[in-house]
Amino acid sequence: MVDAGRNDPEVAYYYPAPYWRYDEVDQVKALLLFFDEIAILRPRYMSGIEQLSDPVLAGPLADLGILRVLEPETFVDQQMTEDLATAMVSLLTEGTFDQLDRGSHFQELSQSRVGWGADVGLASMLTDELIERGLARSSEDGLSIPMHPEVRTTILVLLAQLARAAGRRQGLNLHPTTSQVQPAESLVKTLLLSQMPSAGHLVALDLEAVTLDLTMVPLDELLDFRARHAAEYRAYARELHDVLTQLGPLDEVDRQVLLADRREELAERAFGLRRTSRQLQRPSVAGVASVSVGLAGAAWELAANHDPVSAALYLVAGLPSLIPSRTVDAYSYVIRAGRSFA
Repeated sequence: MVDAGRNDPEVAYYYPAPYWRYDEVDQVKALLLFFDEIAILRPRYMSGIEQLSDPVLAGPLADLGILRVLEPETFVDQQMTEDLATAMVSLLTEGTFDQLDRGSHFQELSQSRVGWGADVGLASMLTDELIERGLARSSEDGLSIPMHPEVRTTILVLLAQLARAAGRRQGLNLHPTTSQVQPAESLVKTLLLSQMPSAGHLVALDLEAVTLDLTMVPLDELLDFRARHAAEYRAYARELHDVLTQLGPLDEVDRQVLLADRREELAERAFGLRRTSRQLQRPSVAGVASVSVGLAGAAWELAANHDPVSAALYLVAGLPSLIPSRTVDAYSYVIRAGRSFA
C-alpha cells in the first residue's frame, strides 16, 4: 500500500458526473486555487469526452498535467467494490430507498463504477438487488445500468468517499468535491440517517467570505496567480477538514465551543484571502454570480461494533501505524455559484 501523505499533491475528486458541465467552468477554475490537481472518474468508453465538452478548459488542464482522469475500470478496485456493496446493502436493508417513486425517470450509471472491472459477481449481485427492488433495470447497452436518480447519486456520493482510500492505495490524496446541490444534499441525508453514528455530528462550514468571481479571468492569469498564492488557499481548505476531524471525539457542548472558536479563526483568515483575491477581479457580466467554497460532512469515533456504512467509510483502516486515530469522517468540499451553500 502506498501512503499518500501531506507532501503528495492534493487532488479535488470532482463528482458526480464523469466531467463538469458547461455551467460549472468557473467553479472548476476556482478549484485550481484550493487544490494541486483536479481528478474525474470517467469510464473508458467515454474517453476524451471531457475535452470535447470543454476544450477551452479541459484541454489545457490535461496538457499541463493538472487534470487527472481516473478510469473506474481500474480505479474501482476490489476493496472499493466490496465497501460500496457493503454500504449499499446496509442502506437497502434499512429501508433508506423504500419510499422512492419507482416511476421516476431513470439515469444511466456505468457498470464500471459499480465495480464490474474488479468483481463482476459482487457488482452483479448489487445490481440484481437494485433491480429486484425496482430501483434499477437491466443494462440496455452492456456498459451502463439504468438507475433511480437518487440511488445513482447515493452510489456516486459513496464512491467519492471511498475514493479517498482507493486513492491512498494508488498514491493519491483525493478530496471529494462537488458543485452540484444534489450530491451534497445526498451526503448530508446519508449522514443524518438515524442508524448512522454521524447523525448528531453534522458540520457545515461556509466559506462565503472567500468568494471569487473568475468569469472574466483568463486561465493563464489564474495559473500565474495560483503560482504566487495557492499555498494560502490550500492551507485554508486543509483547516476546514482539520476542524471537522477535531470535532469527532468531542461531546456536543465541547463540539459547539470548538466550532465557534474555529469559525472565528477561519473568518479572519478568509478576510485575508478575500483581500488577496481582489487582484483577480474583473468587471463581471450581468447575472453571473461569484463562486463560493464550503465543506459539509461529519466525523465520529468508530465504535467496537460499528455499522456497515461506518465500516465502509472508515478510511484509515489498515493504516494503524500511520494514523492512530479511529475517527471516521465523510465530507465533500462544496463549490458553487452564489453567496452561500446549505
